[in-house]
Amino acid sequence: MVRIALAAAAVALLGTVAVAADKKEDKVSGPLSYKLKGIDGKEVDLSQYKGKVVLLVNVASKCGYTKQYTGLQALYEKYGKDGLVVIGVPANDFGAQEPGTDDDIQKFCSSKYSVTFPLLSKVSVKGKDITPLYQYLTSKETNPSHAGDIGWNFEKFLINRKGEVVGRFKSGDAPESEKVTNAIKAELDAK
Repeated sequence: MVRIALAAAAVALLGTVAVAADKKEDKVSGPLSYKLKGIDGKEVDLSQYKGKVVLLVNVASKCGYTKQYTGLQALYEKYGKDGLVVIGVPANDFGAQEPGTDDDIQKFCSSKYSVTFPLLSKVSVKGKDITPLYQYLTSKETNPSHAGDIGWNFEKFLINRKGEVVGRFKSGDAPESEKVTNAIKAELDAK
């Protein structure tokens, strides 16, 4: 009788483990599986963007490339209705070019560049304090096709509707360049 009870308990436990494993597989994986703090201090679950085309950009307010906010906002306005989301990720890793607080950054972006696309809280995109999202994006193990350290502010990662990284653009690749816009349009068309 004890053996039967133990066997039944073991079968029930294995069934629970199998159900838990199935639920784990349903979880979004990849770059959209992360939760970060938004610039307003609220949690941002990137999985909400699954099914959209996402352009992740590490941004800074005092960089020579800061004017790219204009192009990023234009992309967001032009292609947002088609499923594009631009996400700005402030970082102070290059020449201390993002020294402000989240509140300072948000005020700067909205007043100077009329930014309405989502901005995250300031993080580190390289080095020992790298945020897990950027660890994923730059690691050869998790993103072999587009791995490598972030070289400067305004590097861009393009994520398709399946949540896969399908492109990476250097700081000098302007958001409105053919290279960037053609890649975005191709992903938006690949419904």
